[in-house]
Amino acid sequence: MSEAIEREAMEYDVVIVGAGPAGLSAAIRLKQLDPERSVVVLEKGSEVGAHILSGAVLDPVGLDALIPDWKEKGAPLDTPVTSDHFYVLGEEGKVRIPNVAMPPLMNNHGNYVVSMGNVCRWMAEQAEALGVEIFPGMACSELVMDGDRVRGVVAGEFGLNADGTKGDGYEPGMELHGRYVMLGEGVRGSLSKQVIERFGLDADAEPQKYGIGMKELWEIDPAKSQPGKVLHTMGWPLGSNAGGGSFVYHLGNNQVYVGFVVHLNYKNPYVNPYLSFQQFKHHPMIAELLEGGKRVAYGARAITEGGWQSLPKTAFPGGALLGCAAGMVNVPRIKGNHNAMLSGKAAAEAAHEAIEAGRAGDVLESYDTEVRTGPIGKDLKRVRNVKPLWSNYGLVASMTVGGASMWMNNLVGWSPFTTRHGKSDAESTEPAAKHKPIEYPKPDGKLSFDRLTNVAYSFTNHEESQPAHLKLRDPAKPVEVDLKIYAGPSTRYCPAGVYEFVGEGDDAKFVINFQNCVHCKTCDIKDPAQNIVWTPPQGGDGPNYPNM
Repeated sequence: MSEAIEREAMEYDVVIVGAGPAGLSAAIRLKQLDPERSVVVLEKGSEVGAHILSGAVLDPVGLDALIPDWKEKGAPLDTPVTSDHFYVLGEEGKVRIPNVAMPPLMNNHGNYVVSMGNVCRWMAEQAEALGVEIFPGMACSELVMDGDRVRGVVAGEFGLNADGTKGDGYEPGMELHGRYVMLGEGVRGSLSKQVIERFGLDADAEPQKYGIGMKELWEIDPAKSQPGKVLHTMGWPLGSNAGGGSFVYHLGNNQVYVGFVVHLNYKNPYVNPYLSFQQFKHHPMIAELLEGGKRVAYGARAITEGGWQSLPKTAFPGGALLGCAAGMVNVPRIKGNHNAMLSGKAAAEAAHEAIEAGRAGDVLESYDTEVRTGPIGKDLKRVRNVKPLWSNYGLVASMTVGGASMWMNNLVGWSPFTTRHGKSDAESTEPAAKHKPIEYPKPDGKLSFDRLTNVAYSFTNHEESQPAHLKLRDPAKPVEVDLKIYAGPSTRYCPAGVYEFVGEGDDAKFVINFQNCVHCKTCDIKDPAQNIVWTPPQGGDGPNYPNM
C-alpha cells in the first residue's frame, strides 16, 4: 500500500504495467474500441523491448486478431518457419523424432522466427499512433489501493540511497490512477505476486511451475545459415538431473538464436542450469553450427510452465492479470506470446464494456471467463498433462502418455485425465546430503563462456548507489539454510552470478551483486527458504537486450 509520501497523481481510464505483448495488445485494443479512452503504459526498461527476452517462434494468431493488416503495416515478422526438427540427444549422438509422430499442434507451419523485442517496439509504435501514452524507464514500485480495490500504481521513484534513505536528488514518483489497472509484468511480476496473494487468486489452482530460459544470439558462417529452420532437442546434457531442452532458431542475416530451458523443479541443489546450457553447445550437432561464428548477445529469464492447472483467477477488484503474469505458456509448443496478445485483447474488451456500462473497479468476470473458455484456455487445456507427467515421472512418460493425451485432444477434443503438479519448485529442492556434486566442463571461451563474461553481453546496468532490489526476508537464512543445508544453490541457479558466499563455516557471508541481475527472477522462485524477494530497481536499470 502506498506510504504517506506526497505525490502528484494522474488520472487515466486504464493504467497498464508492462510494455510487453500483453500490455501493448491491451492498450491497442482499448484505443481501437474508443479513440477517446485515456490509456497509459508504464515500462521499467530503458526503452520498449529492452527487457523483452523470448525464444521466439511466434504464432501470429494473436496478432491476426488484434491487427489483421499487420503485414501491410510492416510488422517485423520477416522469417517464416521453413522446417521443424525434433531430436533426443545423447552425449555424442542424436535420434530424430519423425514429424509425423508429433501432434499437429507442434507443427510450426505458418509461424515466424522473430525478435519479440523488435515486435514489441513495433507494437509500441502502433499504440502511440492511436494515442496511447507510453512511459519507458518507469518502474512501478507499489500498488495504490482504494479500500479493497486496486486504484493505481506508484511509478518513477528515483534517488534513494543504498540504505533506503532519500538522496539529494530524490524524486518520489507519481501515482497513476485508473478505472482499471492491468498487470502485464511478465513472469513472477512483483505487483502481480502481491495481487495474487492479497486476493487469493490462486486458491483453487495448482502451484505455479517455472523454468529458467537462457538464450544467446549468434552470427554464424553464411554457408550454415538456413533462415526459418527450427530445431528443438531434449535429453543430454540434463539426463535425470532435470527436465528441459533446447531450441535453435535460424533468423535472417546469418543469425541464430541458441537457447536452453531447465525446469526449476529439479531436486539436486548441485544442478547448474547455466553450465548445462554451455555444455549443450559442445554437442557435435550444435558445435558444428557455431564453429567460426561469434556470440552477439546473451540473456535469461524465467518461464511460467504450470499451464492450465496453475492458472490463477485472472481478474481482481480493479484490474486484471495479463499474459505471463498469470502464466499462459503452452510448454510443449514453447510459446506464450500469442496467448499474451489474446489476453490483452480480451482484458481490453472486458474493461471497455464495464466502463461503457458505468462500472469502474469491479471484477472483470467476463475477462476471466474468456481466458478459460476461449482460445487461451483451449490452447492450454489440451497440453495440460505434458509438464506434470515430465516433472513427476520423467521424459519418457511425458513423451508417451503426454503425447497420447495431446493426440487424444486433437482427435476427439478431450482427454480423460488431468495430472497434478504437486510441490512448488522451491519445495522440490532436496538437501545437499541426499545428492552428489555435479562436475561440469569448464567453458572454453569459444563456444562456451563463464557467466560474468556472458552477462556483459546482456548490456545490463544498475545505478550502484540505489538500494539492492533483491531483498532478504531474513538476513541469517542464506547461510543457515541455503548454504548449510542445501550447499548454496543460489550460487548456481542464478544465470548472472548475482549470489556468492565469502568465507567458510560460521564466518561465511552472503553477498548480493545486484548490479549483475538480468531480472530473470529465478531466485524469487527457486530459493528453498523462499527468503529472496525480487523487486524492481529504479526505472531504466537492468538489461538492454538488442534484437532479442
